[in-house]
Amino acid sequence: MPPQSRSRPPGPRGEPVFGNSRQYARDPFGFLSACESAYGDVVSVEFGPLDAYILTNPTDIERVLVGDHERYRKPSFQQDELGRLLGDGLLLSEGETWRRQRDLATPAFDMSRIADIAGTMASHAEAAVGDWSAGDELDIESEMARLTVRIIADAMLGVDLSAERVRAIQETLDPLGKRFEPDPVRFVTPDWVPTRGNRAFEDAVERLEGIVDDIVSERRGTEGHADDDDPPMDLLSILLRAQRRGDQSDAQLRDEVLTMLLAGHDTTALTLTYACYLLAEHPAVEGRVHAELDSVLDGAPTFADTRGLTYLDRVLQETMRLYPPVYAMFREPVVDVKLGGYRIPAGAAVMCPQWAVHRSRRWWTGPERFDPDRWARGRAAGRPRFAHFPFGGGPRHCIGKQFSLLEAKIILATVGREFRLDYRGDGDLSLQGSLTMHPANGMPMCVERR
Repeated sequence: MPPQSRSRPPGPRGEPVFGNSRQYARDPFGFLSACESAYGDVVSVEFGPLDAYILTNPTDIERVLVGDHERYRKPSFQQDELGRLLGDGLLLSEGETWRRQRDLATPAFDMSRIADIAGTMASHAEAAVGDWSAGDELDIESEMARLTVRIIADAMLGVDLSAERVRAIQETLDPLGKRFEPDPVRFVTPDWVPTRGNRAFEDAVERLEGIVDDIVSERRGTEGHADDDDPPMDLLSILLRAQRRGDQSDAQLRDEVLTMLLAGHDTTALTLTYACYLLAEHPAVEGRVHAELDSVLDGAPTFADTRGLTYLDRVLQETMRLYPPVYAMFREPVVDVKLGGYRIPAGAAVMCPQWAVHRSRRWWTGPERFDPDRWARGRAAGRPRFAHFPFGGGPRHCIGKQFSLLEAKIILATVGREFRLDYRGDGDLSLQGSLTMHPANGMPMCVERR
């Protein structure tokens, strides 16, 4: 028997065929904030033929991601285009496949292993910063993307990527990102139509798959055996050993490696990019970070050092509140559900927008203000748990959360030991939505010695 509920939730008026997709495409961030402010907990919108419901109350979001998670799945509308890219990897797989793959991957992200990887992270960060000189003008977004892709490849795939291979990976990211930018025409255009964007996307996927196939081929025979005294515990070694047992197909292995390579570096690179921007724009906060680094560090940052970088941790949490790299998550109910007093039909799209919730005046005081001290002990009393959820939540929370946070602290500490960065962009920061939230014009910054 379907849940008893009120009529359809309120929402902005759309237009024929396109619904609200043109409004969303023009400014997804402004659209989400306006919906949260004007319509409350549950907002009804239409993205072309897709009925969607935006949730802005942390209690409802927690129910979807945690309490009633078994009643939801990853949305079917993402399966075609995102599925073509990531296949049946951890990000998209469901049911028994997801559970099996999650269990396989978990040892690679064990906290004791991550602690051992801190030295690897620091070495890569030192090498990257070692190429900087005072007066250099850099796109920090590109710099951080190159650095984090090297770290994830080394730590989780067991390979040291050459500069040529890093460049090849980055060259695929632009057409891949454009494929997922909000586009009202694409909402109503089948994926099989051979548009220029679709062709560029297919070419980029094929190039990236070729890079992954080469990495897997190079690693075969180096993964060790499960009964060895100390077998390699990077993710690719674990997957290769599972394949040898017959528990992993070539396609599944490729999907997992591709998911790890892309999802494992992009969000951390963006967190670092926005953190650098916010520190450059708030000298008093930057000064406190530098003072903490000077008091804690004695050389390159170590895992033990990061435990003492408590203010830097607050800076990262506040960065992810203001600029969450994943700015909206989607789920799809497999049965009719009730949220905020409204019936949501099975098969609809449920959107949980970090951007709007993280900046809501209902849950935050002065939400537009960059205030790392709002994460000080005691300040969170009374704040709903899911007023802040940059890594998702529930069983499908980001498996790489601790890896990402440690990596970000080590990289920011490495940069901050020697340099400060001066933002050189024109005017306010413009943002571009895709699978993740990117600066629309990169992040131009000038390097200065402290």
